[in-house]
Amino acid sequence: MSFDRAIKIAPSILAADFAAFGAECEAAEAQGADWIHVDVMDGHFVPNLTFGPAMCKALRPHIKGVMDVHLMIAPVDPSIDAFAEAGADVLTAHVEAGPHIHRTLQAIRGAGMRPGVALNPGTPAEAVRDVLDLTDLICVMTVNPGFGGQKFIDMGDKIRALRDMIGDREIHIEIDGGVDPKTAPLVAAAGADVLVAGSAVFKGGSAANPEPYGANIRAIRAAAESA
Repeated sequence: MSFDRAIKIAPSILAADFAAFGAECEAAEAQGADWIHVDVMDGHFVPNLTFGPAMCKALRPHIKGVMDVHLMIAPVDPSIDAFAEAGADVLTAHVEAGPHIHRTLQAIRGAGMRPGVALNPGTPAEAVRDVLDLTDLICVMTVNPGFGGQKFIDMGDKIRALRDMIGDREIHIEIDGGVDPKTAPLVAAAGADVLVAGSAVFKGGSAANPEPYGANIRAIRAAAESA
C-alpha cells in the first residue's frame, strides 16, 4: 500500500446488497474502485449494528486492493487483533471512542495494519494534532455516524485545517458521508484525497449489472479531480 495524494474512491459496502457482499466487492473493484470501505458499527457507539471481524475475514478473498475498515465501536482495543487476523489493511478508530487514542493507534500499527483516526462532525481538527505522527489516515465524518444516506455536512474548514496541520506527512484525509459528484469537489478542493461513497456508487446497478457502478465511480472521480 503505497502513498500518493491522487483521488481514491472507496465504495462503502453498507450501501451494497447484503446478500451478495463478496460479489459486490469484486464488481466495485472491477469497475474502478480504489479501496473497499467496511463500516463496523456496534449499536452502542453509534445507533446501528452491522458486522464484525468474521465478515471482514469472509470478504478478504473478494478484495484485491485495500480493505479500509472503519470502526464505529467502543471500546476499540479488544478487537484490534481480530481485525488484523481478518485481513484489514487500514483500521480506523474514532477519537471519541475512548480515552487513549494514542495507545489505540500504536496497537493498530503494532498489529500490522495502517492506523486511521476518525473525527465526528462536532469534534475539532485540533483533537488529532498530538497523534499525527502515529496515523496514516484521518477520516473526517461529513454526516453523523451510524447510518448511510444522510445529508452531507460541510466540513471544509476542518479539512483545510487538517491539511495545514499535516504538512508534508504521508497522511491521507478521508471523507465519509454524503459524498457524490456535487460534494466531491468541495472536499477535494479543501485537501481530501480518499472519498468514501455508498449509495452514490451502488445506485442503479448490481453485482450482475455492475456497469452503473463504474459510471458512478467515474463521475465522482471526475468531479473531485476538477476541483
